[in-house]
Amino acid sequence: MIKQYRRLAIPYIVWLSLLVFIPTIALVILGFTNLTSSIVFSNIQFTFSNFTIFSEISILTGFKNSLIYASLTTIISFVTGYLLAYIIYKSKFKNKFMIMTLMILPMWSNLILRIDGLANIMSNNNILVDLIGFSPLRNLIGTPVGILIGMVFTYVPFMILPIYTALEKIDYNLDEASSDLGLTPIKTFMFVTFPLSFKGVVTGAIMVFLPTFSGFAIPKILSQGNMIFLGNIIENKFTNTVYNDGALLSASILLFIFLAMFLLRRFDKEGETLL
Repeated sequence: MIKQYRRLAIPYIVWLSLLVFIPTIALVILGFTNLTSSIVFSNIQFTFSNFTIFSEISILTGFKNSLIYASLTTIISFVTGYLLAYIIYKSKFKNKFMIMTLMILPMWSNLILRIDGLANIMSNNNILVDLIGFSPLRNLIGTPVGILIGMVFTYVPFMILPIYTALEKIDYNLDEASSDLGLTPIKTFMFVTFPLSFKGVVTGAIMVFLPTFSGFAIPKILSQGNMIFLGNIIENKFTNTVYNDGALLSASILLFIFLAMFLLRRFDKEGETLL
């Protein structure tokens, strides 16, 4: 029966190859060449000299900043996201789907517009000051705290959704059984609820960490040029037509993506938390 439907996957495989596999392979190969705007295509040569960029101070600083802020964003999003997902899971609301829709509603709007709006609120003279006379986020633009707030604000919905999905799939009878066996609500959460929802935590952590580690829009808008991130370096490399260095740095991010895929395969083989 399964063999009869394999042909239906052919268009998907073709488009996946054209839009993902082939460009990815080309990106990796490009990182081992000397291709820049000054190199004629016929003079392209393979070289390992591009790896010297990983010893540059600016590259190391970009990696460090991206890693630190992506980790902090993931941790903060986990704490706040799990709390919100758990509150909704335990609530008596009849239409929890509507509550979740409101939670993830920002994901449906344009990222640049959201960050521009947040940048306005963080600036000295902003719309909140004009409307109500003060702004709790005033003068935060261009600061580390402002960047971190922007990242958490943008990506915390990606943490809430898989955690809530994992919580909803926990059999309610397990909570009752743990109570009958004498476990307190805290112990029930620690030894029953949290372990069973851990796959949602892993999925959410991956969905938050990867875009914050490789992203460039949020740091570029909210840092006001005061901090450099890996995504901004890659953007500058391609903008300045240093294609080989930009491709090599982009390919290095693939290592984190492959690691994330391995973890996701390890903790959520069926992809339940992505539904």
